[in-house]
Amino acid sequence: MATSEKELRTCSNGHKYYKSSDCPTCPTCEQENKPDSGFLSLLSAPARRALVQNGVTSLQKLSAFSEKEILKLHGIGPASLPILRSSLEEEGLTFRN
Repeated sequence: MATSEKELRTCSNGHKYYKSSDCPTCPTCEQENKPDSGFLSLLSAPARRALVQNGVTSLQKLSAFSEKEILKLHGIGPASLPILRSSLEEEGLTFRN
């Protein structure tokens, strides 16, 4: 498999970073935006972005979705479900059936 050439980019905040994919996400901004606590802090960056972009910023909002619906979001994989289930259970909530 051929290795992609990394390209130097600058985000809108002025951070410089190298990327070989067409993903526009700045790793420095991503790290700065990572929450310190809460269920979103436990997830990978793609999973966190998927939820936030779909308005899921609280466990109450998450509980309005089924597991199947959450898995359809780009960025959410099966590894995220145990974290989400556990976070919901701690608050006495569950995914919608």
